[in-house]
Amino acid sequence: MNQRLIVSSALASVLALGLITQVSAADDKMAKEKCFGIAKAGQNDCANASGTHSCAGQSKVDNGADEWKYVAKGTCKAMKGMTADEVKGGMKK
Repeated sequence: MNQRLIVSSALASVLALGLITQVSAADDKMAKEKCFGIAKAGQNDCANASGTHSCAGQSKVDNGADEWKYVAKGTCKAMKGMTADEVKGGMKK
């Protein structure tokens, strides 16, 4: 009986840690925004806006207008970056 209690407590702890990690990751994303035009070559965070690649670290040039990085919310403009809407508007021209 004691072993069953230990196992169930351990399982509950592992599940609780998993939930805390997911909530923490969600909070972290909420405090950040995509900032286009500031990523150095090979340091972008994910796929670019033009669709020429789909993974992080694949940008070929510094400060490519369609490449982005996550930055703290509200800091993109100070870094001379653009929002996703600004990039989309510029690509349609």
